[in-house]
Amino acid sequence: MKTHNKIVILLSVLISIIFLFPILWVTMSSFKGGSELFRWPPTIFPVNPVLSNYTTVLSSTNFFQTFYNSFMVASMSTLLTVIINTMAGYVFAKYQFRGNNFLFLLFLSTLMIPLEVVMIPIFQVVKFFGMYNSFLGLIIPPAATPAGVFLVRQFFKGVPNELMSAARIDGARESVIFVRIMLPIAKPVMSALAIFSFLWRWNDYLWPLLVVRSTKRYTLQLALANYSGEFTVDWNSLLAMSVITMIPVLIVFLVFQRTFIKGIVTSGLKG
Repeated sequence: MKTHNKIVILLSVLISIIFLFPILWVTMSSFKGGSELFRWPPTIFPVNPVLSNYTTVLSSTNFFQTFYNSFMVASMSTLLTVIINTMAGYVFAKYQFRGNNFLFLLFLSTLMIPLEVVMIPIFQVVKFFGMYNSFLGLIIPPAATPAGVFLVRQFFKGVPNELMSAARIDGARESVIFVRIMLPIAKPVMSALAIFSFLWRWNDYLWPLLVVRSTKRYTLQLALANYSGEFTVDWNSLLAMSVITMIPVLIVFLVFQRTFIKGIVTSGLKG
């Protein structure tokens, strides 16, 4: 048994190294100069570390604006996603009405439809409501996600119905039951959903590229694409900015990691 545990630990460490190596390489390469970045044989750690890559990125006129745009869009979209998906998942899990399972399966089946298939209809809706080239066009359309509703529904399926029955006997209204009883219990799954949503919106490139026209509303992912020209690529600045874009996601995960892991573990216990 001890030998088995050692093998599992060793495999876990090796897999972690494999997944973390690209991040380590990008981070270390962001401190390399232009000549050192392309030297052969390549080195993981910089021989002569430089900060000029970061100062170049930070001194660019649009960096702080694009960073603010990405953070604002990701934060507001995450807040809206958590609110909408928590309410929808709660209803699907705890209220029985005609067509409940059918509507849920129909909603869940949209996971199999790629964004590219529905991109044009969604864009037409966004343009019809005057949200084109605005932050609303980036925040509102992806707010309701089938994956988020499924995650929350599975969590609430594991919450005993007796809690709701006892609260109703005491005269509590449905809104009070949801806000004061169910939401505190759902903190783990809400944290997991918040991390997923923030990660999705922060790394999203295709939808902002379609909806945003003005450079003043560019997100970091669109700004990253500007470092790739038709014939040349500014690899030093690209690597430095890539490292900067990883920091907010890492901070969000570190803040919610305990409840995130608990939410993932407990969300699929009951169907």
